[in-house]
This record gives sequence, structure tokens and C-alpha cells, in this order.
Amino acid sequence: MRPVVTALRMTGAAHRAELPLLVLGPSLGTSAATLWTAASAGLTDHFDVLAWDLPGHGHNRSVPSEPFTMAELAAGVLAVVDDVQAHRDDLGAPVAYAGVSVGGCVGLQLVLDAPERVSAAVLLCTGARIGDDSVWADRIGQVRSSGTPVLVAGAAERWFAPGFAERDPGAVSGLLHALQDADDLGYVRVCEALAGFDVRDRLGEIGVPVLAVAGAADPVTTPEDLKAIATGVPRGEFVELPDTAHLAPAEQPEQVATLIRAHVLGPDGTDEEDGMSPGMKVRREVLGDEHVDRAIAGTTDLTRDFQELITEYAWGSIWTRPGLDWRSRSIITLTALVARGHHEELAMHLRAAVRNGLTVEEITEVLLQTAIYCGVPDANSAFRVAQQVFEDRDA
Repeated sequence: MRPVVTALRMTGAAHRAELPLLVLGPSLGTSAATLWTAASAGLTDHFDVLAWDLPGHGHNRSVPSEPFTMAELAAGVLAVVDDVQAHRDDLGAPVAYAGVSVGGCVGLQLVLDAPERVSAAVLLCTGARIGDDSVWADRIGQVRSSGTPVLVAGAAERWFAPGFAERDPGAVSGLLHALQDADDLGYVRVCEALAGFDVRDRLGEIGVPVLAVAGAADPVTTPEDLKAIATGVPRGEFVELPDTAHLAPAEQPEQVATLIRAHVLGPDGTDEEDGMSPGMKVRREVLGDEHVDRAIAGTTDLTRDFQELITEYAWGSIWTRPGLDWRSRSIITLTALVARGHHEELAMHLRAAVRNGLTVEEITEVLLQTAIYCGVPDANSAFRVAQQVFEDRDA
């Protein structure tokens, strides 16, 4: 039987119909809102974003009385997409798709069953087969006897890489509450669908471009599972995110949004509404509009080519790479600038480091590290620059 799937529009009402439709799928035990809201902030300028909830999860309180298959769940997702497209006046047009775990399984099922409806797929922390019959039988038994709250402690260990709970306790709390609030039977029905899902021998049939994204610390769907998808489909790519476990959009929202944009729009894709390149968007997000506007206003015939060079290669080619998060890139950049004595650039990247989530205490540790490996005089100058930056910020 085809289950009912409900959807959440993540894009504001203005300009929805002008943007291409992007469909986002959840992981088992999560909701559309808790899993995808942070990453959607980097997507809604480019796409009309539609995230869907599993039966008994999030806003979807409909739970089938009978089991359903992954193919039937995918048909339910396609039905809600049809409803949205009917209002957009583009019924039947292909959509971009991104899904996590079971949401990724649905993505695989969609590109097998309705390839004409999917233009590109980003499959995160998932597999062509997840677990085995005994894993799902045990999980189903736990939930039938004690309910979804019994899973919370184990989920916290599986879902999040070490240190994430300390960095973003709000995100962790929201996701674990979504699991606790999931309907027991709805959770069981999804487990049954996962137990019967195995498309490992059909990957070669998939003609849609696929990006397979793994969390380096994911104990559920390992990087090897995602590599198998990327190498098994004819048009596959693989990316591994460091310091990431099973819920990549919550743990690395900026990087996930960047990967989705690049895969769907292309590495040189621009926003249809504002014509801004990915490099310029990242430059603005890291350095701030005020700094970039000043740089652009000061551009001359002499410096124009140089400004375009750093935007394309520094921000468009390096800072958009998925191998490191922006916090890590800030730490590396600060160290390099201290070592080279580039104090004006150091001040700019100290402000950027704060925008990227580094605390003053963490920046202090970075500068102390440079005292040993770059030299005390260089670190002394860096502390003086940092002091001025933070005093100006707090003034």
C-alpha cells in the first residue's frame, strides 16, 4: 500500500514558482524541520525547497495499518511532489532530490522507478542496502516493547560525531526529541521497508547523476557503503565529510548545502535570480557583505582581474571544497597568515573565523600554537592584531 507522505515548504512564498524544485528526504527517526532547516538556509535562494516527513514522523501523523515497501514509500513521495507541482504549474517536470539514510534509499528507488522525474540526486549517509534482517528485527522488537524513547541514547551515539553535541546542543536536542516523539508503529513500518530494501544489483541501471556523500565517522552507513553507490552507478561521484556521523545536514549544514548546489547547478552554476557565482556567495558568507562590498567598490582597472581571480579560485575552488569545514579552514588560514606576517589579512580572517563559529577562546589556542611553530615574535604581533579586532567588534 502507498503510505501518505506530508511535506514542509522550506522556501518563502515569494518567487517559489520561479525557482527549480528541490526535494529533501529524512533519516529514520527524524523530522524534515529538525534535520534540514539549517542546511536549507543555504538552499532557499536557489531552489523551491520541499522537505517531506515519514509516516508517523514530524508533522505526518498518518500511519498505515499494513506494511509498505520502499517502492511504495517512493510512490508516496512522488504523489506529494505531484501535488506541489500542480500548484507550481509544472506537473511532471524533473526535480532535484537529496535524501539522508532512508531518504537516500527513497532517492535510489525514485531514480530506478521514475528516472524521468529526477534530474540529479544527492544521497547522504545511506546505502543500497542498510543493515540486515537481524538488525531490523531487533530494532522492531525494541520499539514494539518499549517505544521509540528507548532508542534515544543509542541514537545519540550513532547520529553525531564526537564534539558535535557540545558545539550545537540545540540541534542535538531537537533531533532526539523528534525521535522520541515519532509514532511507534510509524517507526516500525519504516524499519520493515528498510529490511526489504536491497538494490545493490541494480545500481548499474541508474542514469541520473548521483553524488554519494559519506560521514567519515558514520557507524551506520560507512564511507565504503557510499563509495559502492558512487562506483556502482554510471554517473557517480563520492565525497567524504570529516567530523561527521550519520546526520550530515544537521552536522555540516553549510557544506551539505554547497555540495547540493554544486551537484545540481554545476560547479560554475549561478543563482538564476541574482546571477551570483558560488565563489562570490561563499566569499560573502565568510567575510561579510560589508567587507566584500568595500572590496568591489575599490576595484579598479588595475585590480579587477585580481579580484576575479581570488573570487573564482580562493573562494570558488578552495573554500567550496567539501573535505574540510569552514571552521577548520579558518584555523589553517589564521596559522598561515601569522607565519607569513600578513597582518591586514590576519585581521580580516580573524573576523571571518568568528563568523565561521570559532570562539575567542579557540582563536587564543590557535595563536598560542603559532607561538611554538611559527615563532614568539610572530605570535606576539598576531595577539596584538587580535586584541584590536575584538575590541573593535565589542565597541
